Amino acid sequence: MNFPTKIYVDGELCEGTGRKDVENPATEEVIATVTTAGFEDADRALQSAKKAFPKLAATSVAERQGWMRKLRDEVVAQEEFLRDCIHHEMGKPWEQTHEDWDRLVVSLEYYAEEIARMHDQTLVDRAGTHSHRMVHEPAGVALAFLAWNFPLLNLAFKIGPAMAAGCPIIIRPSDATPLSAYAVGMLCEKIGLPKGVVQILCTDGYGVADALTASTIPQVVTLIGSTKTGQHIMRTGATSIKRYSMELGGNAPVLVLDDADLDLAADIVCGVKYSNAGQICVSPNRVFVAGAVREAFTEKVVARAKAAKVGFGKTADITTGPVIDGRAWKRLKGLVDSAVADGATLLAGGDRPAHLNIGHYLAPTVLDNVTETMDVYRQETFGPIVSLIPFEDEARLLEMANDCEEGGLTAYIFSRDLARAETYAAGLRYGEVQINGVKYDIDLPHGGIGQSGIGHDCSTLALHDYLVQKRITRALDNNNFEGVNA
Repeated sequence: MNFPTKIYVDGELCEGTGRKDVENPATEEVIATVTTAGFEDADRALQSAKKAFPKLAATSVAERQGWMRKLRDEVVAQEEFLRDCIHHEMGKPWEQTHEDWDRLVVSLEYYAEEIARMHDQTLVDRAGTHSHRMVHEPAGVALAFLAWNFPLLNLAFKIGPAMAAGCPIIIRPSDATPLSAYAVGMLCEKIGLPKGVVQILCTDGYGVADALTASTIPQVVTLIGSTKTGQHIMRTGATSIKRYSMELGGNAPVLVLDDADLDLAADIVCGVKYSNAGQICVSPNRVFVAGAVREAFTEKVVARAKAAKVGFGKTADITTGPVIDGRAWKRLKGLVDSAVADGATLLAGGDRPAHLNIGHYLAPTVLDNVTETMDVYRQETFGPIVSLIPFEDEARLLEMANDCEEGGLTAYIFSRDLARAETYAAGLRYGEVQINGVKYDIDLPHGGIGQSGIGHDCSTLALHDYLVQKRITRALDNNNFEGVNA
């Protein structure tokens, strides 16, 4: 298959100064060698975006909508090609690539419509001497750093609101999964998108990425990644005042109370944990199980882990693919081995599946008797490991669930008593609390609190991350000078 290999800068596909091999983690084979941007390429992208901003900001909503819908139509037409890129660069099961592709289609549709709903706000003047309007304007050039776990979904969450708001955006995909993002660059060139509106490039080393961040040209810096990366970007970007929107790490707790629907809880925990090989920021990490239902719930989780089908291909029954690379596999294996050495019980998985001798696969894993001192408890695993933590003392449950350096993104509660569930939800310090289910969509805000980020992806709130508010005040009486000392 001919994968896209060129960066998209200043309205054209071009060769960068660097090269990067892309490996399929399911086969451990190099499937493409892409070009990457050096310092000169990065500066060219910055200057192109800076030049494009005044023109893009002045365009009508209808014109921006037109470009977004042209791109959406190409994304729809190239569904199989885009999904193939994800399938091979991640080893992601074919059925799971649909979500990535679909989110890009939906984001372009949603934000093209949502920007039209933005209206000026009239403010009431207490003295009746002035009229006031609050208007929304594009914030400026945006710089987006993407994680590799959902290559197109992550891109979708940035490109939609940026284009709708009128912000030129420079997108830096992960160098582990650049193919699908580079394919979007191909589509942007194909539709003749004006220069500088969207640019897509991997960088030749972290120094080039830092140069993009340190530039005073970007006014918005957005990231999907780890808390540590977010901290680094904020330090590096402190050369000027910038707006930040970051979806960062999570260590999601699950509260399985003694009155929970255990099949429902096991289905959701295992479904989210073993899909995408557990490489999901909202994936359940620490599963607190009430003692009264511990045995029954554990049996259900173990049965689902052992029934999960691990592999690579386009058959619909594959549930779990490989983790992204060998380094990730060793880290996950180390977490399992360390937990077992410290007293945890390995009930399923924990190593490479017996039927696969190549690929970075970790069998769906279940650990029981996990305690608060273990690394697998303290860290975001980002892999197919379910950690079961039995509890008897409900008085400490919220304390344990909230005790997490990288917490603050998502939490889950399972209980048939909705009032009881709502009480726990009120005490959880997480940006999202899911009760007896899980739901994400483009119109639902997605964001964390604390060390899990600032700003939002999805919904109108994401659009506001790319807009600034301006107050326009007009005196109704030219002789009135009230408020000059404000």
